[in-house]
Amino acid sequence: MPFGVDEAGKGPALGSMFAAAVYLEDPDGLPDGIRDSKRLTPERREELATTLRDDDRIAIGVAEITPARIDDPQTDMNSLAVTAHANAIEDAVADLERSGDASEPVSGLCDACDTDAERFARRVSDACSLERLTVDARHGADDDSPLVGAASIIAKVERDAHVAALADEYGPVGSGYPGDSTTREFLASYTDAHGELPPFARESWSTCEDALAEAEQTGLEQF
Repeated sequence: MPFGVDEAGKGPALGSMFAAAVYLEDPDGLPDGIRDSKRLTPERREELATTLRDDDRIAIGVAEITPARIDDPQTDMNSLAVTAHANAIEDAVADLERSGDASEPVSGLCDACDTDAERFARRVSDACSLERLTVDARHGADDDSPLVGAASIIAKVERDAHVAALADEYGPVGSGYPGDSTTREFLASYTDAHGELPPFARESWSTCEDALAEAEQTGLEQF
């Protein structure tokens, strides 16, 4: 199982979703301390992500799904998760395919983003343009597989850097998740001030729809 794949940012109301794939022929070569990113401090995630990226034996692929793609009514989050996983795998493994280094079919494991793990694996495999590829998927794979745990760390660090860049430009935005009071306060103040949602909002999310509706109602009452 030389690659693992996971995503970060499927549920927030703000910002992009990221998926990462980590390829390593011998998973025993992963640094100590790899586990599901949610079980690590931000500082430890950053340290491990740097170690992973600095290791020439490890290939890493990252895919971003923007809010505009998430809001597209022609798709859904499960399909976008499939696309993100497939793109991350291609990014990590494509060089092996082109060089011919992958003499055997390349196999790997995804953390399933669907209630039906087998269906998710099948869809990711079908979405990949790579030949000689075998994809499996399991729920909770980020806990069970070090390679998927490594992918979860890379994806989470990418998502955190993305949110930090938004905060640098727009001020405190919180984590972007609907349950985060800082995120809700940011949405309320932004929509009150601008009469529209910020450009990185997932406009189809109920959290964003409610914030915009409340701002519009406040504007009508003031008028």
